[in-house]
Amino acid sequence: MVSKLILFSILILLPFQLFAVEKLRIFTWPGYVTTENIIQVNKILADKGYNYQVEVLTTQAEDADQMFSVIRNKQCDITFLTLFFIKMHGEQISKLLQPINIHSPRLTNYKNLDPKLTQISMGMQNGKPLYIPWGGGVYGFYVNTQKVKKHEVPKSVKDLWGVKWRNKFSLNQGQFWYNVGLTLQALDYHPFYLDQLAQNNDRSALKELLSKQGVLLDKFKQLYNNAGGFWQSSTKFTENLEIVSSWGPEIKVQNDKGGKWQLIDFEEGHLAWLDTINFVRDLKNEKLAAAEVVANYFIDKKVQQRIVDELSMLPASVNLDSRGLLDNYPNLFNADLFVPPYSQLSYSLMQQMVEQVEQVE
Repeated sequence: MVSKLILFSILILLPFQLFAVEKLRIFTWPGYVTTENIIQVNKILADKGYNYQVEVLTTQAEDADQMFSVIRNKQCDITFLTLFFIKMHGEQISKLLQPINIHSPRLTNYKNLDPKLTQISMGMQNGKPLYIPWGGGVYGFYVNTQKVKKHEVPKSVKDLWGVKWRNKFSLNQGQFWYNVGLTLQALDYHPFYLDQLAQNNDRSALKELLSKQGVLLDKFKQLYNNAGGFWQSSTKFTENLEIVSSWGPEIKVQNDKGGKWQLIDFEEGHLAWLDTINFVRDLKNEKLAAAEVVANYFIDKKVQQRIVDELSMLPASVNLDSRGLLDNYPNLFNADLFVPPYSQLSYSLMQQMVEQVEQVE
């Protein structure tokens, strides 16, 4: 009798075990995937007959090394990698990803992506992209037009070294490579000149550039000494600041409260970043197809418009009612100014520059 009950229980439960919904795990940055997004994309998957549902990792993206660790430990299926992370430190992350089939019938929204963003070399492998452009921004400097008159607004990054702006602007402290780039621009170098020398293994030129008595280090110290504030993850607004550096979202919050912060369109251009959608190497068959459906949802017009309106990001899609800052500054996404995948050497050298500045302080 007992054996018959056990058999009956197995037969009842078997269909549920056979068709248990599997998870597609998404690893992303804070605010990128909302609860509403999850509900909507899961409905799309169910309607299309996929036996998968998305689940967002509670662990949120922080930096290249952390993202590499999570991907290597096979804790995710879909990622939102910053483009230059893909080939940092010996291309370690790129080895864990697979090329995107841009001709997949499930990526119907791919055709609406800005073509300038779909073939960026640092995200390519053997002529195929390891990424789908999603959204990004610039390391922007915003001026408080309630305090600064139009004719006083800086036109060049070089102006940040002037006496007029001493203690009146802020810098990001954690991602110091942007500040190194600004310093190189102020010296009429390309912002990634140091990394270019490192990539070419030009040790003598690097030694001269980074000499303790050299112009670069001195200029870098001046920039940090001139700054009126530093921030880590989110821009801070204080009474003394007339210019703040920002990734963008905080500016919208301030302006919604009645502020009048406006991007300074430096003549040297803006150092840019792009966050992307990626598939881990082990995805295949139906699970890969489901991942493509998910990616297609996130480059849909509605989601792309949300990241403009709610996150103040620059969207990858072009078929939108508004592309945010790109409407007024169409060249913000200048491929020549996308932060590169810094080599271990150049990254270490820039860290040393920061340490020397902090020792002085």
